[in-house]
Amino acid sequence: MANEDLIKKCELQNFNFDNDLMTTCSNVLSTAEEHKEKLGLKDEEVQTFLQMTENLKPEDVSEALKLALKIRENGDIKDTEVQTAASKLIRAIEMG
Repeated sequence: MANEDLIKKCELQNFNFDNDLMTTCSNVLSTAEEHKEKLGLKDEEVQTFLQMTENLKPEDVSEALKLALKIRENGDIKDTEVQTAASKLIRAIEMG
């Protein structure tokens, strides 16, 4: 599934918003601060992501997905836990 299709699916909230998905989204969003330079994120974006982790809502999933896609496409992030969380979120949206 193309990245644009995945994002559209999230924006339409066409997925199963269960505890596993919430946990995966939170894991992805919480990595923003650690890897902000490599991902080209501004401090404001990082703060927004961290605030989302505190009270995650279905409409936040698309932002988590966009971050996961950036992580997957970034060759500079070698942290396997971060890569795994991003891949898990992308797969969950594809299958959901």
